[in-house]
Amino acid sequence: MKMKKISWVILCLFVLFLCWGCSSHEKEKEPSENEKTNKIAIVTPENGPESNTKAQTPSDNAENLEDAKENSETTAPNENSAAETEGSDDAEATLAPPASSDDPDEQIAYYLENMTLADKVAQMFIVTPESVTDSSVVTVAGEQTKAAIEEIPVGGFVYLAQNLQTPDQVKEMLSNVQQYSMDRTGLPMFTCVDEEGGSVARLNGNPNFNLNYIGNMADIGSSGNVNEAYAVGQELGAYLRELGFNVDFAPVADVLTNPDNEVVRERSFGSDPQLVADMSSAVLHGLRENGVLGTFKHFPGHGATQGDSHTGNVTISKTWEELENAELIPFHRGIEEDVDFIMVGHISMPSEIGDDTPASLSFRMISENLRDEMGYDGLVITDAMNMGAIDQLYSSADAAKKTIQSGTDIVLMPSDFPSAYQAVLNAANAGTIPQNRIDASVTRILKAKLRILEEMQNKPAPLE
Repeated sequence: MKMKKISWVILCLFVLFLCWGCSSHEKEKEPSENEKTNKIAIVTPENGPESNTKAQTPSDNAENLEDAKENSETTAPNENSAAETEGSDDAEATLAPPASSDDPDEQIAYYLENMTLADKVAQMFIVTPESVTDSSVVTVAGEQTKAAIEEIPVGGFVYLAQNLQTPDQVKEMLSNVQQYSMDRTGLPMFTCVDEEGGSVARLNGNPNFNLNYIGNMADIGSSGNVNEAYAVGQELGAYLRELGFNVDFAPVADVLTNPDNEVVRERSFGSDPQLVADMSSAVLHGLRENGVLGTFKHFPGHGATQGDSHTGNVTISKTWEELENAELIPFHRGIEEDVDFIMVGHISMPSEIGDDTPASLSFRMISENLRDEMGYDGLVITDAMNMGAIDQLYSSADAAKKTIQSGTDIVLMPSDFPSAYQAVLNAANAGTIPQNRIDASVTRILKAKLRILEEMQNKPAPLE
């Protein structure tokens, strides 16, 4: 009898244990809808600074600059604060593309849907770092740069000689910039430099960088050896890539058809259109093989101009048909090879435009001639908008609006970036610049940046 009681007690305890286990399992928290949502991680460049990656929230569908500023300062919570915001109606999706999609078209569609208008407009500017910070000369990327990118995530920075001191300094500065950009938008920045070789080089010739000196392109052209041009592109691309640059505003694709031209005399490969096309193409290939995007400049051809657009208005007296026989041949070659950027010069062509409007502000030259007639669908960027040919005749605001209305994708270095950005944003909000005009440019920018991002992931910059 005693044994039966003991067996009964053991059986009861076993049943109670099973019931407790089932109850405990049922009480485990079911994942919330937010927890079920696929968390999207931002991929950072492998050679970037050590930090934990964070998903970045876009600003709240702002329709004016103030809303964009307020919202752009709000970032996604870190892991320690996730419980406080989980399930909140204010929580927003990151701008990074869905981790489940490797299709660039799907990624681009995702960005276009989730980016605010303010952020889209910001991507259409490449500026000096000084124009968005309070520094007179920027040689580091710290809290000021980070705050500027969080507020207005511009498409890129262009660096001048004053910004570039030593290899380690440049690497750290550009690495930080990329980290801030990735945190803010999930996209890399265009990190740009004018590095042609010869008389226009921000790094080559600086003894601090211990680089092999690259001479003027006129000397390369006079050799007639296209392999020398390719070697230039390879060398430029290798050290730019190592330092962290991903865009070079080179090569000069201008044909020197005006013997009195002093602006590109030493920078051009020469007066033979076919040779200039071959050598420009060779430099482009050398850059690309090192993960650096190249730029054919200065459409429709600075070698035919009289005057210097750095100081004032310049003109081409030729007709479009005459340009087709010489100056446009290298640009046709670039278009055939899907050149990453074509830089439009501040060059007046009255015979084609009908007045002295610079090509960089001309719908006829950009949308009708370069896009429609010549078939270019890559990135159109202006020459620097702080040059005399623009600054003496237009405000930064008017020039920025006019060039984007004309078909430009990226406005380079306006004298007054805040007013230029605000003017374009206001025009986009008002419909003066249609939404589809903005989206067309941002689509091209996204295509290029996704290629850069893939390059950053697959081919990290070489280490010393």
